[in-house]
Amino acid sequence: MTADLADPARSAVLIVDLQNDFLHPEGAYARGGQANADIAALPAQVLPLVEAMRAAGGWVVSTQFTLVPGKGGEPFISPHLKALRPFLGKGDFAPGGWGHSLVEPLQPADLVVEKVAYSAFFMTRMDWVLRKAGIERLFVCGIVTNGGVASTVRDAHVRDFHTTVLSDGCAAFSRETHEHALSDLSSLCRVATCAEALQEIAGDPTGKH
Repeated sequence: MTADLADPARSAVLIVDLQNDFLHPEGAYARGGQANADIAALPAQVLPLVEAMRAAGGWVVSTQFTLVPGKGGEPFISPHLKALRPFLGKGDFAPGGWGHSLVEPLQPADLVVEKVAYSAFFMTRMDWVLRKAGIERLFVCGIVTNGGVASTVRDAHVRDFHTTVLSDGCAAFSRETHEHALSDLSSLCRVATCAEALQEIAGDPTGKH
């Protein structure tokens, strides 16, 4: 990819799985006793960057973790996920449902991509829509740092997207896990704060790409 990466029109904030069923007090994870303060704080943390990207003419892309309903609406759930989160069931993360949606403060996304596994590129249209939109630079935020974020970033890397992980725009269920994941990702992409990314989107010459 050879385009001018300073062009906001070729940039996107990629929001990984900041959905009601993960974050909202009435969502599936909260009902299952899996609420987490660091994760719940993310929408407010990344909102200024999302708004700046919109104002600059860039893109906001949201991935939506999805439990595809089968017969009778019972979802297909991978065995490893069922073992980790036995509380998940019918109606959770269902396509088009409230729990499946991006949290309200960050809406609307310009592009929405459903995903069924950790990576937003696995068996999805993500690569296709990013290229159709002319997006070459990604600022990645969301959850969890060691899961959906890490897998998505690795897949973006091998597809030659210029990728920055927002260190304070991601979270995991433990801060130690979060920090380890960021350290691992730093070997293949840039890690920066939301404030540093804001400088770049605003065209501040002190921002570093």
